[in-house]
Amino acid sequence: MAWQKSTDYGLRALAETAVSRVKRLNAGQLRSRTFGAQQKEIAFQISALNAMIRAGKPNTIRVV
Repeated sequence: MAWQKSTDYGLRALAETAVSRVKRLNAGQLRSRTFGAQQKEIAFQISALNAMIRAGKPNTIRVV
């Protein structure tokens, strides 16, 4: 639809999906108290999630 292209709705949906994955990974809670520590905790969770995604994807080789 035109409104989806004009508002970049697809990018928003991808971002919401990513946030949902991170929330599911940590049960929607942060254990750190300070904002800086919370940022680090989320960064660790995202890197762990990215590692799991990379582990699940097959390595592809381009055949010419």
